[in-house]
Amino acid sequence: MTASTPPPIGAPNDEVSATAAHAATGGLVKSVVALDRVVIRLAGDSGDGMQLTGNRFTSETASFGNDLSTLPNFPAEIRAPTGTLPGVSSFQLHFADHDIMTPGDAPDVLVAMNPAALKSNLSDLPGGGLLIVDSDEFTPRNLAKVGYATSPLEDGSLEGWQTVPVPLTSMTLDALADSGLGKKEAERSKNMFTLGLLSWMYHRPTEGTVRFLERQFRRKPEIAAANIAAFRAGYNYGETTEAFAVSYEIKPAPMDAGTYRNISGNQALSLGIVAAGLRSGLPIFLGAYPITPASDILHELSKHKVFGVRTFQAEDEIAGIGAALGASFGGALGVTTTSGPGVALKAETIGLAVMTELPLLIIDVQRGGPSTGLPTKTEQSDLLQAMFGRNGEAPLPVIAPRSPGDCFDAAIEAARIALTYRTPVMLLSDGYLANGAEPWAVPDVDSLPDLTGAVGFATGPNAASTDGTPEFHPYQRDPETLARAWAVPGTAGLQHRIGGLEKADGNGNISYDPANHDFMVRTRQAKIDGIAASIGPTDVEDPDGDASVAVIGWGSTYGPIGAACRRIRASGRSVAQIHLRHINPFPADLGEVLARYDRVICPEMNLGQLALLLRAKFLVDVQSHTQVSGMPFRSAELAAVIQDAIDSTSTDAVPAGTAANGAMQ
Repeated sequence: MTASTPPPIGAPNDEVSATAAHAATGGLVKSVVALDRVVIRLAGDSGDGMQLTGNRFTSETASFGNDLSTLPNFPAEIRAPTGTLPGVSSFQLHFADHDIMTPGDAPDVLVAMNPAALKSNLSDLPGGGLLIVDSDEFTPRNLAKVGYATSPLEDGSLEGWQTVPVPLTSMTLDALADSGLGKKEAERSKNMFTLGLLSWMYHRPTEGTVRFLERQFRRKPEIAAANIAAFRAGYNYGETTEAFAVSYEIKPAPMDAGTYRNISGNQALSLGIVAAGLRSGLPIFLGAYPITPASDILHELSKHKVFGVRTFQAEDEIAGIGAALGASFGGALGVTTTSGPGVALKAETIGLAVMTELPLLIIDVQRGGPSTGLPTKTEQSDLLQAMFGRNGEAPLPVIAPRSPGDCFDAAIEAARIALTYRTPVMLLSDGYLANGAEPWAVPDVDSLPDLTGAVGFATGPNAASTDGTPEFHPYQRDPETLARAWAVPGTAGLQHRIGGLEKADGNGNISYDPANHDFMVRTRQAKIDGIAASIGPTDVEDPDGDASVAVIGWGSTYGPIGAACRRIRASGRSVAQIHLRHINPFPADLGEVLARYDRVICPEMNLGQLALLLRAKFLVDVQSHTQVSGMPFRSAELAAVIQDAIDSTSTDAVPAGTAANGAMQ
């Protein structure tokens, strides 16, 4: 690559402008090119530290002030064979000087640490994109592992890209020649050499990474020193080499005043749970069994004992939720975390929580299924399981966050509903949100919802026996919320019966009376339906107010749908976006809102589960657009679907809210 080589695609219409030039240490004059955005993908063996490298670059990018979105992608195997396609791990980062919504459809820059990484990712790199490869790894043995008959670095097959071979491994070993480390240990630092090179290329801060390495390896100072030396060597290489005559500048994005941090979905969920405990005045109890991709919530919450959080790593999924429900019975806010297979195991205890009418948060970080499925990939296929995956009529609220940062607010909202209505609540995150990251404005704690009024422990008798003696009736209900009384065990005079058998209305005694069972089933359903009154009207984004097509989604599809809608509006067309946080119950006005549009499109990472619910509930002719690849939607794909719908919508189309023949599939 020379100074005259065009920079990676990033600015609108691929336009860039040189804003500065400086003399490098070696006397080279290097240009600085301004971009408005760039997408970088790091790919290598699962032992090459791609996730760590990506996370560090992300942290420095966040501290610099860019808006960003990330997409980690790693294999399910703990350690696949070195240099093979199943062992490739990647990390994609999109950062910009303006508000962005996705990790990017495709990379502008691909860093491939070995032939396997190149082969599995090259098809995603557009022609003319920048390709940096570790030339040391393109040995005959490594090439043979992935089916390359000849080296792509030598056979001309990479001529369509800006290919820069860099001997990352050997240069790392040279930089650490005096470190005292063995060859194998020294090679492990090549990801830090790569990070240093990228930090130079994109003018990222370096001090935070140095501090991180010192802290991370404080008990092994020789390892810390080696990684720091490799990091600085990579930075200096970029500064002095003739291979890179251009570096790139992406200015900070305008943001509201405040304190920001880089946060993943699992971190945000954890902090939201902590905040819910503080704002309700209740201790938090997490009963969980480790499962990908939810385990990091257990890890994060275990750090916050000072805030009244207790974490219990149970022996299995059933024990985890049983302990959490027991904690709620005892007056705490019980939480259990899992993924789809764990929800199946927890189903009976979730039904018990419905019957006992106790607050409980069930966090399902969805992954590809069925069965063990795709543990490290993302999917939205547990929605119907959340809605109906229990025996009997066992309704519970279902909510879903839309972005990594929004997981914080969703956790607080789930706690509000659980406490106010005395019900288990299912919160549906997914692997894309859990592992992805974005800048997050740290809120003022006093500005968060006050949940103390939702607790309302019973303090004395609330009814009278037939002879007038004061009694405590655990199923005496609040007339507004239909929530039953919640009494902490051991409170004098409030002894009561609880369990999974049907309860008599009011006194809570075991009842097999048919009429009572019918009444209690309908009352529990009415309680959940009544939540709609507290969640406000449907939020519709329709800037021009004249859209004939609406796109509705839930959960992590928010970013790709939003980016697709921006593309459509930029082309001069109108489209409305509706994104649901509350899926059970739906907002009270949702049916009326959907009826305004001639076409309603519902993209989902499943085979149409929300679309099925919308059709059943509102008789709306929903056009389902689905994907179950284990990866998020690409905004360009969704924009094409939306554009086709707009083009096919005529002025005399039958409104979506009326019965029509020939439902769109």
